[in-house]
Amino acid sequence: MTSHLKICLTVNQLQFGPNVPLFSPMNFVCHQGEVCAILGANGRGKTTLLHNLVNIQSTLAGDISVRGGIGFVPQSCAFAFCYHVIDVVLMGLAQKIGLFFQPSDDDEKRALAALADLGISSLANSLFTQLSGGQQQLVLIARALVADCAVIALDEPTSALDLHNQQTVLQLLQTLARRDNKCVIFTTHDPSHAFLVADKALLLLPQGEWLFDDCQKILNLSNLQQAYGVNTKQATFIVDQHPYQTIIPLFDGLN
Repeated sequence: MTSHLKICLTVNQLQFGPNVPLFSPMNFVCHQGEVCAILGANGRGKTTLLHNLVNIQSTLAGDISVRGGIGFVPQSCAFAFCYHVIDVVLMGLAQKIGLFFQPSDDDEKRALAALADLGISSLANSLFTQLSGGQQQLVLIARALVADCAVIALDEPTSALDLHNQQTVLQLLQTLARRDNKCVIFTTHDPSHAFLVADKALLLLPQGEWLFDDCQKILNLSNLQQAYGVNTKQATFIVDQHPYQTIIPLFDGLN
């Protein structure tokens, strides 16, 4: 699948952490047209790794190479001033249009199109600070979209969203890869989300170990039990005559 696609992100002998490496040296690549999910238990280092990939935090060792730029969507964002949603989205163009330039009509059309992709066009003139956490997260995704980078990295993009908006974002991640040939990287606590949309998975394990490969190879029952300490089951449902595969957690003591 990926042999003919160009490499957008290369990680070579990467070591990261607050003071000492959290994991053994990492080596992996992500291609255009791929969705890569980063999974692991709370506190394992998913966000720290993402901050290294987008150069918010310095690495302890190793190299990260990005071709075509990388856009970042954090879990949340606080602004010093009250901005309208459309202005927050246009901030995604800051590196291209400069600090003292005004966005063009075409720039505003791109920003509105990004909001439309996420189903939140009606929020364009709302104040960002007055939105719910989930709505703010969707706006931050739109901000990353207008930057038109080859790589888009998202930190738990569905964590504050209801089921409808989770569906919207997961569909968007897959569309960005399949239609727009983006390289999409996202962290998640939900293996079923990764199983649905990701081509590759990076699973962070205890004792500084990690696994990277095709998503369906990585997210097997043994690896997930090692990562989370919870048994899971892969299930296939037939929906409209098509198979629908998912991962179900089997929580002890509950029925």
